[in-house]
Amino acid sequence: MIPFAIAGIQMQISDRHENVTAMTAQLYHLVARFPWVQMVVFSELAPFGPLHHHALPLPNQTEALFQQLAVDFGLWLVPGSMFEREGDRVYNTASVIDPHGRIIGRYRKMFPFLPYEHDVAAGTEPLAFDVPGVGRFGVSICYDIWFPETTRTLTAMGVEVLLHPVLTGTIDRDVELAIARASAAMFQCYVFDINGLGAGGCGRSVIVDPAGCVLHQAGSNQELIPIEIDLAAVRRQRETGLHHLGQTLKSFRDRAAEFPVYRRRAPGFAYLDRLGRLEVPRRGSRAGLDDSLAPLVPELE
Repeated sequence: MIPFAIAGIQMQISDRHENVTAMTAQLYHLVARFPWVQMVVFSELAPFGPLHHHALPLPNQTEALFQQLAVDFGLWLVPGSMFEREGDRVYNTASVIDPHGRIIGRYRKMFPFLPYEHDVAAGTEPLAFDVPGVGRFGVSICYDIWFPETTRTLTAMGVEVLLHPVLTGTIDRDVELAIARASAAMFQCYVFDINGLGAGGCGRSVIVDPAGCVLHQAGSNQELIPIEIDLAAVRRQRETGLHHLGQTLKSFRDRAAEFPVYRRRAPGFAYLDRLGRLEVPRRGSRAGLDDSLAPLVPELE
């Protein structure tokens, strides 16, 4: 067994004032109640909420405060994410801080929630990092998980635990929970999917094991979610398969097929170019319903 204790913090998030003070209080409360926790993960955009006027360059004083808290508590810390300003661009960026206060890496969300987050730039680099003596961890943010390429890239890099801060307050949360379970099973990894409350989401954070089993699903109240996981369970399952059945990572490695859909504008995939612009739907829109257009899917002869 290779035990490691991670706590998600599902808390009320405001978009009117900073949440850093409340996050600090939650950390004090967590450590007092559960001193065995080794890593803490907050929800997406937890420090300042989802409005861009809080965007700051990195590093900054808020990140430095979180670095000091990681040292004070002796914890690995992923304080959600913050809007990062770089020149005329704004990124949604999560910092990973080790117990010595060092920035191990910063991850920029690869898939902003387009078309709604049209003014957020997309990152291009995955983030995987090692916890010495434990295993390899990776970070994705909210909408990223809807694109399995992000999780496949991380797990192909050896990631065994996916840390996934979320800000979801919309009616697709049920679907997102299903995606979290499916991702854990498909990629044989733990998934820590941590949502916020209020301006930070509708809660219902979920922790899933590498067999796709829900270890805990939160409700819609503030909640501390400490879970001890076993990295050996990931390694065992990746070798022998889910319930000694599907060995998905090895099957993908040993595949016969290549997938030309990943080549932009590859011949044979013109259908994607016929789906219209990526834009917010308009009132009364009949996009996709205009019978005067040529059929999107050719009839079989």
